[in-house]
Amino acid sequence: MSQGIGVVGLYVRDQDESLDFYVGKLGFRVHTDARNGDYRWLTVQHPDQPSFQLGLFKPQAPVLDDATAQSVREIVAKGAMPPLVLNVDDCRASYDRLRALGVEFTQPPEARYGNVDANFRDPSGNGWKMIESRRN
Repeated sequence: MSQGIGVVGLYVRDQDESLDFYVGKLGFRVHTDARNGDYRWLTVQHPDQPSFQLGLFKPQAPVLDDATAQSVREIVAKGAMPPLVLNVDDCRASYDRLRALGVEFTQPPEARYGNVDANFRDPSGNGWKMIESRRN
């Protein structure tokens, strides 16, 4: 029997806006885009990690009641969720390329602890840390 994590989900404000960001700016590709009434199962993949999916989910029923969904939207918009990590070969070059595409960074590339990293947020407020790891 084979087991493992296949999808990690993010709550997003607007799935179309998030799809444009993750595909159009970060270079992910759509894996699944399926609807069931008002519910939309939307996942994307990084091209170098085809066995792993990132779910772009709207906080809504049937998963959350209306009051909880509103609270989740507010928490995400404040950037209060734990950051995700994007590994890159060259943080400064990736920073320049993504800024040119309109990605808003909260921290430019900075060298520390043997790595170079930068921070940005998606349109919903989810934080990302982009790291160029030291090569051994």
